[in-house]
Amino acid sequence: MFVLIGRNGSGKTTLVRILATNLESTAGTATLNGIDVTSEPDKIRKRIAIVPQEARPIPWMTPLQSVLSYLLWRGLGYAEARQKAREVLDRLYFGEKADALNRTLSGGMKRKVLVAMILSTDAEVIFLDEPTTGLDPISRRDFWEVLQEIRKNRFVVLTTHYMEEAEQLADTIGVLEEGRLIALGTLDELRRRMRYNYSVKLLSLPAPAVSLTEGEMVKGRDDLPVILTTEEEAFRIAQNLSREGIRFTINPVVLEDIFFYLVHHGGNTGGG
Repeated sequence: MFVLIGRNGSGKTTLVRILATNLESTAGTATLNGIDVTSEPDKIRKRIAIVPQEARPIPWMTPLQSVLSYLLWRGLGYAEARQKAREVLDRLYFGEKADALNRTLSGGMKRKVLVAMILSTDAEVIFLDEPTTGLDPISRRDFWEVLQEIRKNRFVVLTTHYMEEAEQLADTIGVLEEGRLIALGTLDELRRRMRYNYSVKLLSLPAPAVSLTEGEMVKGRDDLPVILTTEEEAFRIAQNLSREGIRFTINPVVLEDIFFYLVHHGGNTGGG
């Protein structure tokens, strides 16, 4: 599973739409399994399936009807399509919900309908554009289990702005910033690009003046300041902040810290 992360507007959806032949690029080239996405889109479309960011199952259809109609649209005969639809819905534990109207399903189940549609195909590559946006934490974790099943025999390209999701699912992570891929690698490889292993997150603005022997301050979530530094320095800073009554958290770095660090440096960290 390749997971693409980036801020809103960084170009994640645009890239997915180009690779899935839904949008023509204005410059450059892109290939999928050696096939040019611009000059040979029909060949690409036979090998891929996509759940766009804005996709929703048709409310007056059932999960069974949704999957069946999708397979018919992709060229399967009715008998084969119905059999495949039943098989994939059973595999995803729909049970009686397979014949319930989509509009009566929970948000998590509606997303599972979309995944069932693409999982029922023979697509080699599956694109999922922010598939868990808007789901509650429990539904999101249930959805992760479905994604873990898909990745066993498909190549999955997933975009997300949930860093925990990327940590849990990704084999390889790409960091996109203003249309540029500024970092690419496994979580451990991205972690090695940082000089620091601890983060001190300040929980209020404006940022206080902090004397740093080693480390640097970057903007984190909601523009709150984050101090990235060594373990020893982090605890020295924490003692000073406590004396001044400033609220903060202190933790080993996670992907969110790595992301803000890479974005802050434009990917040029000088790391390995």
